Amino acid sequence: MLKPRHVRYLDIGAHHPTYLSNTYFFYERGASGVCVEPDPSLTRAFAKARPRDRCLNVGVGPQEGTADFYHMSTPGLNTFSREVAERYQSYGRQRIERVTQVPIRNVNRIIEENFDRAPELVSLDIEGLDLPVLQSLDFSRHRPVVFCIETLSYTEDRTERKLDEIIDWMKRQDYMLYADTYINSVFVERQAWLRRAG
Repeated sequence: MLKPRHVRYLDIGAHHPTYLSNTYFFYERGASGVCVEPDPSLTRAFAKARPRDRCLNVGVGPQEGTADFYHMSTPGLNTFSREVAERYQSYGRQRIERVTQVPIRNVNRIIEENFDRAPELVSLDIEGLDLPVLQSLDFSRHRPVVFCIETLSYTEDRTERKLDEIIDWMKRQDYMLYADTYINSVFVERQAWLRRAG
């Protein structure tokens, strides 16, 4: 359905240019896009490893402004959610190393300012705030063909659960659940899939 070289992606919660990246496969094959990463120490790595990409050093949320950003001892668990950060810390292996103020941008504005139409692929992994961001996306104007979304809660006490509320929301936006890795779910716009099949 998606030819890797021609994919334009929006990677929200990009974290690292190569490690555990849902978009690096496409970058290696000639694609480019926008990577959003609120941690400036991680953003700098993108400038070196992925110079064709635009990397925004901001957070994404339903309302614009600024918000507390919790830097965890494992940077892949950084989050804007105090509740999530404190839960991670309560397991005993993680700790909140510092809290900084970071600018927040709305996902619709990011798309409108960086793409001439919706990107073909959106990767979303923002530790606890994925659903509010999806609920703020104007699907009537922006309909990416594919979403890859983390849909498993992170725990260290074996109480993880599948985030069915995200799956249900995407289905209501007329996206079909195409694949699931247990940690991530891949959704495809139903009409795009039908056009492909026809």
